[in-house]
Amino acid sequence: MTNRSTARLRGLAVLLALAACLLLPRGALAHPHVWVVMKSELVYGPDGSVTGVRHAWTFDDMFSTYATQGLESKQKGVFTREELKDLAEVNVTSLKEYDFFTYAKLDGRTSPFKDPTDYWLEFKDSMLTLHFTLPLKTPAKAKGIDLEVYDPSYFVDFSFADGADPVALKNPPGACKVAVSKPTDGDATAKLQSLGEAAFGQDNARFGQLFANKVSVRCP
Repeated sequence: MTNRSTARLRGLAVLLALAACLLLPRGALAHPHVWVVMKSELVYGPDGSVTGVRHAWTFDDMFSTYATQGLESKQKGVFTREELKDLAEVNVTSLKEYDFFTYAKLDGRTSPFKDPTDYWLEFKDSMLTLHFTLPLKTPAKAKGIDLEVYDPSYFVDFSFADGADPVALKNPPGACKVAVSKPTDGDATAKLQSLGEAAFGQDNARFGQLFANKVSVRCP
């Protein structure tokens, strides 16, 4: 079986597992099954317009091991970008249905994304990192940019990397300021208790948003 066929079958298996979890009672969805650590970059064009978001998502070691199991490589346990090419394609294709878990507003208006570009996978320290760029459908100049990253079903837990500058600005128009808000389990638990069990009978997007990672950019 070729790498492409193996990657596609594995991508299908991941989607089937996700679909099965979505059919479980709402209470069973109250914890994640995949963990992702992020670094992101907001990209500006030469005229100062926001053009898109560049992500680097590092998956947990268990998911990384599952995703690469059976893939052919010249060196055991080591994968090149070329060897992971087909798996990267499966990943970005699968994520499209979920809007890449990335939601943007420019000056308060929702701004959708186009299909990703420049996507590739990196395998380092036994973990996969998916690199990709999400171009905005309509680049625009904006003084306020608000970005949220989360999985509405909370099947995937997203968190920004620890340390300085988990979110960077590429060619910003002037002295823009970035503020990053990370969710905490304590805050989310308190909010869940305030919602009550009735919330699980509704659209679970409200539940997953409790764990949203938020980025606020303000430019003069």
